[in-house]
Amino acid sequence: MFRILGVGDVVGRPGREVLQYFLPQLKAERGVDFVVVDAENAASGSGITEKIYRELRGYGADVITMGDHAYRRRESLHLYDKETRLLRPANWPSGAPGRGTCVVEGPRGVRVGVIHLQGRVFMSAQGDFFEEADRAIDAMASKADLIVVDMHAEASSEKVALSWYLDGRVAMIFGSHTHVPTADAIVRPKGTAYITDAGMTGPYNGVIGRVKEAVLKKMRLNVHEPFLVAEGDARLGAVIAEIDETTGRAVSCEGLWLSLPAGIEDA
Repeated sequence: MFRILGVGDVVGRPGREVLQYFLPQLKAERGVDFVVVDAENAASGSGITEKIYRELRGYGADVITMGDHAYRRRESLHLYDKETRLLRPANWPSGAPGRGTCVVEGPRGVRVGVIHLQGRVFMSAQGDFFEEADRAIDAMASKADLIVVDMHAEASSEKVALSWYLDGRVAMIFGSHTHVPTADAIVRPKGTAYITDAGMTGPYNGVIGRVKEAVLKKMRLNVHEPFLVAEGDARLGAVIAEIDETTGRAVSCEGLWLSLPAGIEDA
């Protein structure tokens, strides 16, 4: 079996510390072969830097996806054309820096295709993610043994709909963006592992990773303060799927929500 880990939105330094702790452990104890990490909030809560990109790759991330905050840091725009394993959503305009898909050879020569898509409801209008998924899958037909999709969307309905549309055509779909893990990890009837949202990898002692006092002030009084990254209760939000590498179809899917052991976070 080929085991794939999809990691939900990494938020700031706490999220990166969680990855540093858990990725080597999951590779050793659960036999994880390939890791896709959504890191759109990795740099102080928004975007990514070259230093952080290399940091996450060093922890064991094979491919890094970004979502709607991909271009938040202009100093990092060059990375999207330079680094083939750093993806922005594929259904963004074709002239946008970077790419939305890649194929990477994993252990035992298994070729893993990764497709990154963005939803449209309550988010910036982008291209049709159904059509873009079709194009990407067709393009990978002779290049990838199995395919993973990170569907970055606010609306759970878009994620669920995509999972039915692609059932049997990709090995795994994991949702990201809401920072809240869902309890619906499942293998669809035709063999696609799916979860609506893998959840946040970062501090849960806040409001979706940000300092709760600042968010409450904005919501209650319309007084804005910087939404700094919260501290405390750092957890890994992720999903792990077992894939039959001969068929490219999933046989199991499990959501993970793991806390750092006591003392680690404050060390």
